[in-house]
Amino acid sequence: MKKNLTVGLMGCGLVADYGHIPAIQFVDGLHLGAVYDLNPLRAQTFGKKYGVPAFATEEQFFASGIDVVTVTSSAPAHLDNVAAAAAHNLPVLCEKPLAMNDADARAMVTLMASRGLPLYVGFVYRASPVAQQIKRWVDDGIIGEVRSLRLPYLWNLHGQFEQDISGEWVESPRWRGRMLEGGPLVDCGVHQIDLARWWLGSEVLDWTVAAAWVADYEAPDHLWLHMNHACGALSTVEMSFTYGHTAHDPLAIFEYQLIGTGGVIRYDRNGWILEARSGATTIRVPGESEKNFSEMYGQLERALRTGETGWLATGDDGIAATEIARSATNEAITRRRRDNSVQNRLGLSVTS
Repeated sequence: MKKNLTVGLMGCGLVADYGHIPAIQFVDGLHLGAVYDLNPLRAQTFGKKYGVPAFATEEQFFASGIDVVTVTSSAPAHLDNVAAAAAHNLPVLCEKPLAMNDADARAMVTLMASRGLPLYVGFVYRASPVAQQIKRWVDDGIIGEVRSLRLPYLWNLHGQFEQDISGEWVESPRWRGRMLEGGPLVDCGVHQIDLARWWLGSEVLDWTVAAAWVADYEAPDHLWLHMNHACGALSTVEMSFTYGHTAHDPLAIFEYQLIGTGGVIRYDRNGWILEARSGATTIRVPGESEKNFSEMYGQLERALRTGETGWLATGDDGIAATEIARSATNEAITRRRRDNSVQNRLGLSVTS
């Protein structure tokens, strides 16, 4: 196999800029060889910034000699991007959510499997030293059997409104786009769903959801998801895009709390606290960011060379997390419509 595997990136957006491309360029054994975007100007901008060839057509992109494809386009384009990579017999690392609906996600996994190609999902939270340490503690039984997980992520998605070049306050395109793609549980909550499944090594049997609407979108902007796992544990995921979304000085809450028969594991991003408290002792280790793109790409490089997936999230992991997130979001939407319909029939006040 080549000394350096050449990565081609499809989708020149924010997450590619701050996360994927710097990590690809950092990891030994990988080389960023091509970028492509439906918007040729955006692709050219990325190409100049990172000193790599930018292509205006998919045909040129796939003919450039790449060995693996990273898909960082918007979610509606993922199916087409993955299908194109499969047609050229190339493995794929695809950003989450895997697809806009369950059928498309399953089609992507089936297509890649039919060609014997690996499909990995960018669940970058797994790559963090924090998540890796928690996984080791859980597997080693440091806190006994895990019975409960509480995983809140409450933030403002960088604010619903921003000032344009004239100084006028307008709705942030990023905020609007993420809400139209499904809202916080689909966009961010899939990470927490995936972590719960991965840490426990246990599938979700069933779930319930509750939701609140602060902003005026079909999708709820604040949700509570309760998942029952086959091992008997309960995971609670709380996600919000409207926690201080219009505040001048917003605060974010990001925590992992695992409660076991012999103690607790706690991570708090405010202060980067990571500790395990058991009957025998309290273990504290340095906390870090919940993401680590470089480590994810390091594992990708190893997986491509050895054929061993390691802790990378697979297409099946992507389906499992995304199906739960979308189904729960859709159930909350359906329930709200039903409740509003009942209130309308009864002549009661209905929220927008």
